[in-house]
Amino acid sequence: MPLTPLDIHNKEFNKGFRGYDEDEVNEFLDNVIKDYELIIREKKELEEKLNEMNSRLGHFTNIEETLNKSIVIAQEAGEEVRRNAQKEAKLIIKEAEKNADRIINESLSKARKIALEIEELKKQSKVFRTRFKMLIEAQLDMLNTDDWDHLLEYELDSTELKASAREEEDSLA
Repeated sequence: MPLTPLDIHNKEFNKGFRGYDEDEVNEFLDNVIKDYELIIREKKELEEKLNEMNSRLGHFTNIEETLNKSIVIAQEAGEEVRRNAQKEAKLIIKEAEKNADRIINESLSKARKIALEIEELKKQSKVFRTRFKMLIEAQLDMLNTDDWDHLLEYELDSTELKASAREEEDSLA
């Protein structure tokens, strides 16, 4: 068990025949007591500081652990976000490819339909041209017939025309 300043103060020494000077020993013991009390106080203060530092160290250790956990959680969350973004990007690309394929197929189908319509219109224009040509040729044939010459040979008397015009006027009135 360690000595206390009180133990030093209360210590009694046996007196011998030519012993030490009692005042000198008491003075020395008083100095030892003061120094010992000072050391004990310093020790107590240092222990308090050590406890405070240990407490702060524990606090900072907790903060460090919390930060490390937060970093790990943030990294995991970032990784999860990255994975989700990649999945979403793949889905968007697949959807875009599907839409592109659909649009291409619709465009090809429309192009085929238009090509068929163009061919049909070409056929119809050939038929129309042929019929129109036949109609014109028939009209030309009619113009080239002798019937026209025969009509020109008719002669009408102008008095007959005037009389028939009056008859028409009278019948209308």
